[in-house]
Amino acid sequence: MQNDLDRIEIREAVVGFHQDETGDWVADLACGHTRHVRHNPPWMNRPWVTTEDGRRARIGKLVRCRKCAEEVGLEAGADPTDFEI
Repeated sequence: MQNDLDRIEIREAVVGFHQDETGDWVADLACGHTRHVRHNPPWMNRPWVTTEDGRRARIGKLVRCRKCAEEVGLEAGADPTDFEI
């Protein structure tokens, strides 16, 4: 079953990357939010994130921002429990 958040598609440009406290890579988005971009095969296959050239090539790419979608959904009156993990 699809919740309200899944129907909201907001994409933001990647403006940079940093590593979190456990060493996983995180994309910094133009909106000010962040998004993990882990390489953890076979579940998440993103070998590009392991190299500086790979990350640099993704600068400017648009990715879905779940936090922006959540903010828009709540402003539009969506049920906040739809956003719980």
